[in-house]
Amino acid sequence: MPLPLVNLAATSIDQTANVYDAIRGMLAESPAEREFGLDIGKTLVQFKSGKPGSIRPVTASSRGLEGARQSFVCLDESHHLVESNQGIHVYDVLDRNVRKTAGAGSRLLESTNAYSPSEGSVAQRTHEAFLAGSKGLLYDCLEAPPGIDLKDTEALRAGLVEAYGDSSWVDIDALVEAIQDPRTSEANARRFYLDEIFSSDGTWMDKVTWDACADDADPIMPGDQIAIGFDGSLHHDSSGVVGCRLRDGKTFLLGLWENPGTKSDWEVDVLGVEAAIKRAFDTYRVEWAYCDPPYFQEAIGRWALTYGDDRVFEYWTNRPTRMCEAIERFHSAAAVGDLKHDGDPHITRHVLNAVTREVPQGILIQKDSPRSKRKIDLAVCAVLAFEARADAIADGRLHKPRRRVVGF
Repeated sequence: MPLPLVNLAATSIDQTANVYDAIRGMLAESPAEREFGLDIGKTLVQFKSGKPGSIRPVTASSRGLEGARQSFVCLDESHHLVESNQGIHVYDVLDRNVRKTAGAGSRLLESTNAYSPSEGSVAQRTHEAFLAGSKGLLYDCLEAPPGIDLKDTEALRAGLVEAYGDSSWVDIDALVEAIQDPRTSEANARRFYLDEIFSSDGTWMDKVTWDACADDADPIMPGDQIAIGFDGSLHHDSSGVVGCRLRDGKTFLLGLWENPGTKSDWEVDVLGVEAAIKRAFDTYRVEWAYCDPPYFQEAIGRWALTYGDDRVFEYWTNRPTRMCEAIERFHSAAAVGDLKHDGDPHITRHVLNAVTREVPQGILIQKDSPRSKRKIDLAVCAVLAFEARADAIADGRLHKPRRRVVGF
């Protein structure tokens, strides 16, 4: 190209050095350096004559990327480019630039380790676009067979040989030792050595911690003071209602509507949701209810009119600051034993399915991948119910008799 502009993109300048230093090493004292008159600097390769064109690193902090005529972009370790470090933004800008000049030969290349499905990285988005049949993508990856027993040395060695292909310089036996070192986590072993997409490092709630919160000695009884968390959907995701007793923070299931995975036209039983809410208010002393509004905003408004707008509140789970704080309080309470549950298998399944996603405001929870059938809706309901309990107690409603005034 007459005006070559090559960008090396990563989360930091240090990360771009993995590729940039290799380029400097290949160009230094090469025929290309002499023939084209290149000035090979520590952070920039350009023409000594001042002719336009360069090879330079860019990061999330780089300004002025929009509209640049990149002839080639290399995204190194794109599994590290995530929302919390502005990596998604950088990718979107560079991708737009390359697409606008693709007819002139502009191209974008990603190099990555196996991503964690809980992070929503650039690497994950590209892989899922490829699986969805997006045009113009070439995906090339060598992976070990999934589910290898890491303690089985022979199977592990065979998997590494397959994953590293013709990389003859790799010491396979040394990698076997590294993987079987007890200091190496399973997630790191599978992602960074075997190229296996794996997400256990992002697990939100440890099973041992959650099981320790189980309590079947003091059942929830009619008339108990409770708080409610509701997370609703209509078609693809589950809908659920979870209660939390005020006096001890014990969570329990009030309703679940979950797609069995066998019907493409499945819908949430809206009348069933309405009945569950009514049953909860009729059976227990509901002091506070937090309800996520999407799809049910009109219904939530009716519930507030019916049961009191001082008891039924909207709680938008897509507001990260507030949600991160609620998730942290729930997790911390479980860790120190200030939270209980009745062992309901559905709530347990959803809680243990949840994985973490880091955002600038803190930690959110999500499914292990956007298309995953491992639902987490009851985990969200439980967080909302526990948060509603805290606000009800802060409002002085624990053990306080409630007088309901009816006007005509």
